[in-house]
Amino acid sequence: MAAMLGEGMPLEQWFFEMPIVTRVWTTATVLTGVLVQCQILTPFQLFYSFRAVFHKQQYWRLLTTFIYFGPLSLNLLFHIFFIQRYARMLEESATSVAHFSYLMTYAILSLLAIAPISNQAFLGTTLSSTLVYIWSRRNPDVRLSFLGVLTFKAPWLPWVLIAFNVVLHGHWPKDELCGIAVGHVWYFFNDIYPSTHGGHRPMDPPQWWIRMFERGPAALPADTDVHAAALGRDVAAPVVPDVR
Repeated sequence: MAAMLGEGMPLEQWFFEMPIVTRVWTTATVLTGVLVQCQILTPFQLFYSFRAVFHKQQYWRLLTTFIYFGPLSLNLLFHIFFIQRYARMLEESATSVAHFSYLMTYAILSLLAIAPISNQAFLGTTLSSTLVYIWSRRNPDVRLSFLGVLTFKAPWLPWVLIAFNVVLHGHWPKDELCGIAVGHVWYFFNDIYPSTHGGHRPMDPPQWWIRMFERGPAALPADTDVHAAALGRDVAAPVVPDVR
């Protein structure tokens, strides 16, 4: 918990210093866990189902599938840690809120599209895995510690988590594998493709999307390189069990 809040940082300060998208996702995740714990909601009202959404018009499931990680538990705490750690660092290093929200929208729509194929009902872990993969590829020199035993560089983080899940559950975690696939498509077209195609960035948000966010602080130029906000840090990577 200290790693989440920082040394001596009040909870209120920690919460309001989070960038807006990460703050909303974290808040929604905690509130959903509390409501399920109090039996005001049930997981059956939250999971994603193509038939429930598009045949029964239960459109809220398009979002609730990304904010339910289980009732109040240590498992939920670990997921919140990953959201506020890796989603926060990605958002803080993004060119603007518009760029990070566009990344989140791409990931959400992609995961919803493949969910019926991969037979996934809850997509929060998959979305988290997508962001962890993108962060790990953008910070290749950051050294991480897993359970205080294994030390490795950031690009290995998604694979270490997969290996741990295989050992723990005895099968390959398809949610994390789908997250890696979606994250790699974004990373390739946003970070690799432009350098070989004259700077063309197909994953940048369109101007109409950026204008929706221009009422806030001025956005940085689109070509600003701010992907290294977490470079030089040692980050502890805890276990993130699957939500089954």
